[in-house]
Amino acid sequence: SCPTVLENLHFITKPLSEEEGNFSLAYIITIHKELEMFVRLLRAIYMPQNIYCIHVDEKSPRDYKTAVQNIVNCFENIFISSKTERVVYAGFSRLQADINCMRDLVNSKVQWNYVINLCGQDYPLKTNKEIIQYIKSKWNGKNITPGIVQPLHVKHRTEVSYREYVHSGVPYVYPAKIRKAQPPHNLTIYFGSAYYILTKDFVQFTLSDARAKALLEWSRDTYSPDEHYWVTLNRLPG
Repeated sequence: SCPTVLENLHFITKPLSEEEGNFSLAYIITIHKELEMFVRLLRAIYMPQNIYCIHVDEKSPRDYKTAVQNIVNCFENIFISSKTERVVYAGFSRLQADINCMRDLVNSKVQWNYVINLCGQDYPLKTNKEIIQYIKSKWNGKNITPGIVQPLHVKHRTEVSYREYVHSGVPYVYPAKIRKAQPPHNLTIYFGSAYYILTKDFVQFTLSDARAKALLEWSRDTYSPDEHYWVTLNRLPG
């Protein structure tokens, strides 16, 4: 039952400071296994003023999906992504899962300031307050999505076309013998982490700007596009 979940797992039920209460974070958490680890992560980052979008892999077992839904139902500010993907490691589906959650988050009533993406095997090293103070001190109004111009040794990820396959029930990404066209709008491809802390304005930009949409389409058959998509858009002038 929900009262048991809240009480026995010691979820925080009110902001721990005025500063935190006035600075809401959004979280995107993509999960597919290990329910207990997910609950530990959620409990560690949960604050009632924040908002959480959970993307459960479409191919996860039914009982796992049901268990996650039962936990989510106990909270007004946690929800399952309205559209889910069959996620393939290093495939476009991993990037699409984040974008699905972003669409839901920008339409939510919570006025969040930044979004942070995590996977089910992550765990925070800092408190909610420390994260907020770090963002405010160095990154106020800016994105944290570090990267460099795409190095030679990973050029193949965007120069040839990749496809998602399934072999013996295991999905994977493999290159096809097709050379890709140049990036749209003469974009310079940058390469960095799939993980980020992004402003709400930037998220709205990525969901609506013509260059962002074109890059997303172009990235559909690249290898691990979440490692170039956010950082490339972040380097656009302005």
